[in-house]
Amino acid sequence: MQVPQQVPRPRVKKGTKASPDWHRTRYEPGGTRGYNQSVEFGLRDFRPQEFETVWRIDQNCFPPGVSYSRLELAAYLRRPGAFCLVAESSPTRGEISGAILGFIVAETGSRGSGHIITIDVLPNARGVGVGSSLLRAAEERLRAANCHGVILETAVDNRSALSFYKRSQYHVVNTIPRYYSNGVDALVLKKDLLSAPPPANLPQ
Repeated sequence: MQVPQQVPRPRVKKGTKASPDWHRTRYEPGGTRGYNQSVEFGLRDFRPQEFETVWRIDQNCFPPGVSYSRLELAAYLRRPGAFCLVAESSPTRGEISGAILGFIVAETGSRGSGHIITIDVLPNARGVGVGSSLLRAAEERLRAANCHGVILETAVDNRSALSFYKRSQYHVVNTIPRYYSNGVDALVLKKDLLSAPPPANLPQ
């Protein structure tokens, strides 16, 4: 996999048109978070017509060799048990919908284990809880699907991702040499969804 960056399981059921569960946080689209600036964002299920948008977010978040091609991302979204949640800003006056700030793709496994495939948050929306919200919501959905644990992969040199997962109580269980097409190794991380996880042993 990949990252970057709180919300319980979304209230919107797949296939419904209900509004997202909105949350207020400080966020300034220009990339600088202002003291008096705030925006509401909500989580909801991905819509197929948003594929190009989420693919471009992935290209923005990760370098070549780590980011997905259109074919790869489409294949992950079609995997059995896969689901995708997006974080969307609250619509401004006159808009029908807000902007997508980030997304997460995850899947349920056949042996009670979930898998976080990717989590992407636009650079100017990081640090305000968008990624944590996406991850927490995905974990709750995996629990509801009777997954007792969840794994993910991230590049060994992605310090911000490692710090993020450490705070989210993931720990390293394995290393996969040359996992990414650019030759970078991946760390496999795991979290127990049913009980308190062991102390994280991520690189400092």
